[in-house]
Amino acid sequence: MKNMKDQFYYFDIYPKVFLENQEVSITIQSKSTKFIFSTEKEYKVILREYDEGNIRNYPERNNYREILVKAKSESEIVFTTTFRGEQRHSVMLNDGEKDMVELYLYSLHEDMKGRYPYRGDLHVHTCRSDGRQDPATVCANYRGHGYDFMVISDHGRYYPSLEAQEFYKGVNIDLNIVEGEEVHMPYTDVHIVNFGGQYSVNGLIEGVKEQYKEKGAEVKYRSKNGECPEIITMDEYTKQIDDLVKELKAPDYINQRSYATCVWAFNHIRKADGLGIFPHPYWVTGNCYQLPPEYTEYMMETKPFDAFEVLGGERYFEHNGFQTAKYYEDRAKGRNYPIVGSTDSHNSLSSAPGSLICSTIVFCNKNERKSLINGIKDFYSVAIDTIDINYRVVGDFRFVRYASFLMENYYPIHDSLCEAEGEMMRMYISGDKERAKKLLNDIHGEIPDMIKKYFAN
Repeated sequence: MKNMKDQFYYFDIYPKVFLENQEVSITIQSKSTKFIFSTEKEYKVILREYDEGNIRNYPERNNYREILVKAKSESEIVFTTTFRGEQRHSVMLNDGEKDMVELYLYSLHEDMKGRYPYRGDLHVHTCRSDGRQDPATVCANYRGHGYDFMVISDHGRYYPSLEAQEFYKGVNIDLNIVEGEEVHMPYTDVHIVNFGGQYSVNGLIEGVKEQYKEKGAEVKYRSKNGECPEIITMDEYTKQIDDLVKELKAPDYINQRSYATCVWAFNHIRKADGLGIFPHPYWVTGNCYQLPPEYTEYMMETKPFDAFEVLGGERYFEHNGFQTAKYYEDRAKGRNYPIVGSTDSHNSLSSAPGSLICSTIVFCNKNERKSLINGIKDFYSVAIDTIDINYRVVGDFRFVRYASFLMENYYPIHDSLCEAEGEMMRMYISGDKERAKKLLNDIHGEIPDMIKKYFAN
């Protein structure tokens, strides 16, 4: 299992996450015949709180508790207690002679009740635009990488996301494939991601975008549910943008038509019940940043978007490093906006540079489109940088701490199950459909069951 701590091959502990100051029953489970518990002897469970400091230096903090307990069976020890504060906890199991294993738990504040971690990607490309693999394969590969949800967001095209959903229709998978697109509008070079919008923004202007050139004007290619606004002509679009320029009154140093176009697109994404994402202003293209700093600054000041892609798909420091610095500088100024991390991947193979560069963890009620969007909009998300094995987390400090715990103590176990499902999805693509369906049915629900096991919040 990826990045698995050695002790997790021999022991499990659950639930791993729960609310603070509430009584919870914890099970320590032996997973190896090397460690068999005796039901005749007492074991010592030693609890320490990470935030209370080392007992040698801070003895007055009373950061040490012992619980004596008998094994429930040869493979289970169960104890009940409460845990203080929103923090990590150390659980040391001692057999009366020596320490056997140290495991870890996490307690959360009350506002996290019913919020579970779902990791995914909100910006991915396929061969329907400038990516390498087809939509179905990209979905299978990212499930294999450990993603709970993802979007196909091809340039100027909404239909590839619907294609991916249709391909897996009737197959039991736990990956949530969300509809979407990367929006490219006349009068601006700013890229915009439509995550979960129920209709295509690219498809609103008559015959302009690839959406029309490749699929025509049929609503089934421009809408998730068969409903979308009437198509407008380029002249009508231009008038709407110019009217918006007058209304917005952006400063002269900003390209006013470009900014009005961004506002127009973000407004439509919200009308479509989606999440409008502002990505990669520090992407170096044509030997310069995609946007002038004053343009980016004005976007951050006025916040026409729903979320900022603070981490994206480039590996040089100026890209994600500058965007992260900008985010924290804005926080210091009192500006706050939701953030996400996305690969902007054009090649979903794990060997491809940048394919796993970053992701988003959303803390929300369900792995469903609307719940994910609301979780992000309500500031319950962090961006995860996995450019190498030494991950880092961007976001509110409390969620950075929690996500760090999850990256070490939950996701390695989670990802091993996702890897198996991804392989079966690839089997389904390759034509062995009946066998793949059976195998997918057999493991369907494993991740939801794992969430019930490990999360008692």
